[in-house]
Amino acid sequence: MNYFSSDFKLGILGGGQLGKMLLFDTRKFDIQTYVLDPSDEAPCKIACNQFFKGDLMDFETVYNFGKKVDVLTFEIELVNLEALVKLEEEGVKVYPSPKTLKLIQNKGIQKDFYIQHAIPTANYKRFENLKSLIVDILDSKTKLPFVWKCTEFGYDGNGVKVIRQISDLDNLANVECIAEEMVPFKNELAVIVCRNPSGEIKTYPVVEMEFHPEANQVEYVICPARIDEKVAEKARAIALNVSKMFNHVGLLAVEMFQTEDDEILVNEVAPRPHNSGHYSIEASYTSQFENHLRAILNLPLGNTDSKVAGIMVNLSGEEGFSGDVVYQNIEKILGWNGVTPHIYGKKQTRPFRKMGHVTIVNQDINEARRIAEDVKNTIRVIS
Repeated sequence: MNYFSSDFKLGILGGGQLGKMLLFDTRKFDIQTYVLDPSDEAPCKIACNQFFKGDLMDFETVYNFGKKVDVLTFEIELVNLEALVKLEEEGVKVYPSPKTLKLIQNKGIQKDFYIQHAIPTANYKRFENLKSLIVDILDSKTKLPFVWKCTEFGYDGNGVKVIRQISDLDNLANVECIAEEMVPFKNELAVIVCRNPSGEIKTYPVVEMEFHPEANQVEYVICPARIDEKVAEKARAIALNVSKMFNHVGLLAVEMFQTEDDEILVNEVAPRPHNSGHYSIEASYTSQFENHLRAILNLPLGNTDSKVAGIMVNLSGEEGFSGDVVYQNIEKILGWNGVTPHIYGKKQTRPFRKMGHVTIVNQDINEARRIAEDVKNTIRVIS
């Protein structure tokens, strides 16, 4: 099929920043794109060929949108699964497939999948709702502390909370959830795997992630991870095995823990471009977004190696500020070598909302990390 400067149409479910960054590459290749998102102010709206406003969880909306395109992908997992199944049955190519998405969309099902396929992961228990979890704690069947996760609709740190005492459960939603054992770990790592329908598969280097202690959001992504090569090899091998088990097409971001004794435990996965791969736009030979596009169109995959060390700094809304966004001091960091800001196009800021990111590239990873700290301390996302 001719994708370039043709009548071919790629559909994207979700119009957020991930879609916006993917559209940079569709425009580079002159590929027509249709986007569906519930917000009139979706970041993708300015860059796609046609924009449709609609509910991603509504069957008819997703189904009717999917019938307009030749290949359908998504930048968020919270989409109507039944519509994707019907579209696939009727000949629309959906990548990743509904079968893969069904195993990932619910974190409880995802964790069960790891156990069934002997993929190393932290111990956990599933609960129908919060009330049943509380009963289990009171019966001394679930021990404190643990990590509470809602099984659906969590994103960017929402739906995850460390529970050290039973009162920490106050005000949490009474929904299906899991209680996951707290793992003593050295590092949180991630590996992005890209795979096309022909079976060509590649991995990006292992990255190291540093999280904000309150928001549970990634603050820094460091590539390459500052870990022993044997640990890196183990992490990439496990990521490849996870990819094989899910049989996905496109990108699969595999988030992992490196334990104190250098074991690798899979935390969770995302079947799409991911925050842990944003550094690749500047630091890699082929960005994660271009490789996602290549993969879902069954084109040869690009080189995933890094040209230079890269660090990504998330730009999140500062606490105490809500309203029209102001990127204070952005002109200062624009004057620094190897520093590239990405602004997502969200007009309104609020505490911890992801508003953009900054990539720092340097031949020396330690110097890049130092500059990243300066960036974090200089730019402020306020209103």
